[in-house]
Amino acid sequence: MSSNKSFKQSALFKKSLPDSAGSFSFENSSLSLVPLAERMRPKNLDDIVGQDKIVGPNSAFGKILRSSDSHIPSVVLTGPPGVGKTTIARVIANQTGSRFVRLSGVLDGVKELRQVVSDAEKALVESAQRTIVLVDEIHRFNKSQQDAFLPHLESGLLTIIGQTTENVSFRLRNALLSRLRVLELQQIDDTQIESLLDRALVDSAHGLGEWGLSITDEARSYIASFSGGDARRALTALEWVASVAKADNVSTIDLALAKANSGAQPLRFDQDGDYHYDTISAFIKSMRGSDPDASLFYLVSALEAGEDPQFLTRRMIIFASEDCGCDPRALEIAINCDLAVERVGLPEGRICMAQAVVYLACASKSNASYKALRTVERVVGENRELEIPRKLRNAPTDLMLKQGNSLGYNYPHNEEGGFSIEDYLPDKLVGEVYYKPTDRALEAQIGPRLEKYRELVKKKRSKGS
Repeated sequence: MSSNKSFKQSALFKKSLPDSAGSFSFENSSLSLVPLAERMRPKNLDDIVGQDKIVGPNSAFGKILRSSDSHIPSVVLTGPPGVGKTTIARVIANQTGSRFVRLSGVLDGVKELRQVVSDAEKALVESAQRTIVLVDEIHRFNKSQQDAFLPHLESGLLTIIGQTTENVSFRLRNALLSRLRVLELQQIDDTQIESLLDRALVDSAHGLGEWGLSITDEARSYIASFSGGDARRALTALEWVASVAKADNVSTIDLALAKANSGAQPLRFDQDGDYHYDTISAFIKSMRGSDPDASLFYLVSALEAGEDPQFLTRRMIIFASEDCGCDPRALEIAINCDLAVERVGLPEGRICMAQAVVYLACASKSNASYKALRTVERVVGENRELEIPRKLRNAPTDLMLKQGNSLGYNYPHNEEGGFSIEDYLPDKLVGEVYYKPTDRALEAQIGPRLEKYRELVKKKRSKGS
């Protein structure tokens, strides 16, 4: 691409952006006022690290973007913060001759979209220019706003480059998703983060090269690990540490300096987003998998991130019945844990929670009662007309007795062994078996006894027939 063409496209791109959307360039600002992470943002596809599967030269989307005559398809870039969603969108802006505008799911709505559509129609007629719309926080648009995009995507008037950190399966309508390609970006690994840090320290034009700083391997590794796969966080931490080093007239950033000035690493968590549910899912699955170590890890991760402790104890109560049905003590311990946390609060309540979590993780597992419940729920739903057998009905009055209520009922405590050989299900369901105990813990004792009872009833039933 020639420098003249690049200049024209850059000028066109800036002109197309609404004032509220901000600028994609810091050319008119002093570099000292622009954060390091912004200054070091890649300007072309080859400078993007960690996303070769999405925009690398051998990826499908990468090949499309590198082809001068290819039509840019509508996509949604999704992934955690700091992995390159905005960068990829900006690179697309710099490497295509299309007209670009920007919408925000937080600030804009149907009114702004109508203006974008009107301008796009005008640009297509007057200069044969296609319009690409960069949509920040696309999941923030409500259902009607999302529907407003559909006719313009179908007609080809607009191409969308959406960006979001949320799970698009839950946040975007199926009608919109069917017209977009979802590209999931991954966290950047530590080695690639370290290369970004080195690049920032030696780059005199946009980075910290003029400061003449060096960094030890240990410090570089620490900052990369601290970032948690977030390039923006890594560069922000480096900028702070480097500023401290410069202020102290220190030429080398060592591990002690990095640790002392990187700050506390925030846990990735959100109270109503995907990571909240992912953490709880991992917590439950770790207990179900009988791994107390992982169970404690996810428990503490959730608590450190500010999760409501009694949300966790309620999940433990449900888990105790759903997954530990062969160990009645599990439910007792989970309920006591919930009461203890309510009474003592945090941080001491963590001790009670840890004890309960370890027990639940180590307890024998069985979901036999849970499976029986779900099966019977379906059966009841399909047989709501079935009548309760007369012998099982209540008979508080003489009239009810005359009608046959309770007649033929044998009181089990009057029978040998405390068991009466009877059928109790409605006639249509007699002989059905829903609860199937395992051979684990208490169910190992329940199973054989229950099987014996069922065989006795089966024999009586066959004789009666």
